[in-house]
Amino acid sequence: QAYLTYSSSVAAGAHSGMEECKFQFGWERWNCPESALQLSTHNRLRSATRETSFVHAISSAGVMYTLTRNCSLGDFESCGCDDSRNGRVGGRGWVWGGCSDNVEFGERISKLFVDALETGHDTRALINLHNNEVGRLAVKATMKRTCKCHGVSGSCSIQTCWLQLADFREIGNYLKIKYNQAHKLEMDKRRMRAGNSADSRGATAETFHHVHATELVFLEDSPDYCTRNASLGHHGTEGRECLQTGKNLSHWEKRSCRRLCTECGLRVEERRTEVVASCNCKFHWCCTVRCEQCRQLVAKHFCARRDTTATVPSHIKRRNKGHKR
Repeated sequence: QAYLTYSSSVAAGAHSGMEECKFQFGWERWNCPESALQLSTHNRLRSATRETSFVHAISSAGVMYTLTRNCSLGDFESCGCDDSRNGRVGGRGWVWGGCSDNVEFGERISKLFVDALETGHDTRALINLHNNEVGRLAVKATMKRTCKCHGVSGSCSIQTCWLQLADFREIGNYLKIKYNQAHKLEMDKRRMRAGNSADSRGATAETFHHVHATELVFLEDSPDYCTRNASLGHHGTEGRECLQTGKNLSHWEKRSCRRLCTECGLRVEERRTEVVASCNCKFHWCCTVRCEQCRQLVAKHFCARRDTTATVPSHIKRRNKGHKR
C-alpha cells in the first residue's frame, strides 16, 4: 500500500534530482549522463568517484524534497503539516505557528525507498548510504523560516513563523559545494582484502568514524572524462557545446570551451544555425498579442576533433608513402 501511495512521488523526486544534476554540471566534462542514475551496487560493480557521491546525494534529496512538498500540499492522507512546535516561543518577538513543511515524514519515507536500493554490505555500499544521508541533511540545512506579522494596525509586535523548504536550486548549489569539498577515503587495503570479515568491517568503521555526517565521500579518483568509454557510460566531450560569448556568463561558463575542448585535445568549431523566434509583438484591443516570426543566425561553438592531416605538408606525406615500418 505504501509503495502504491508514494512511488510516483519517489520517481518524480529522483527525476528532479537528476535534472538538477544536469544543471549543476552542464558545462563540465562529466555532465551527469542518464547512465549516472543507477543508485545501487547490486548486479554491477559501480564506481565510487566524486561524481557518484553527488548523484546519490542529489537523488536522495530530490526524493525527500518531493515527498515533503506533496505531504504539505495534502496529497497524502497519512500526513500533513508539521505543527509539533506550534505555540512555542521561537525567539524574541516571534512564536512557532502556521504550516511547517513536514521534513521528518519526507526523510522517513525517502529512506525506505532510496536506501533499500543498496543491498550490498561492502565499503562501496556504506559510502552510497552515507552520501544518501548527506542529501537528506542538505534538505534540512537549507530550510528557511517564513514569518507573518500580527499586531494593532500592522505594528508587527509579534510574528508567527514556520519552516519552509528552500527552492530546490539552493539545495543543488549547496550540494555542489559539498562535491567540490568531498573527502576521499583512504582505506587500509590489507585489512579490506579480508572481505566481509570482522577485520574488514572494523577497518571500514574506523574510516567512517572520522567522516562528518554532512561531508560527501568517495573512494576512487575520477577519470578526465575527455574520451568516450561506452562500458562505463562516459560520452566524452567531442560534439559537446561550449560557451564563448553571451550575456551574464559566469567565469566558469566562459572557460567551458577551454575545459571541454582545448584541454581535451579538441578544437573549438563555430557553427551558425538559424533560429526562429517571435518579434515585433503588438498588443491589439482587446485582448490579443500578435507577433511576427523573425529568423536570426546564431553562432554556437562545439568541440570537434583536430584535423591532423591538415598540419602535415603534402610533399612530406608523398615522401613517406610506401615506407611503412
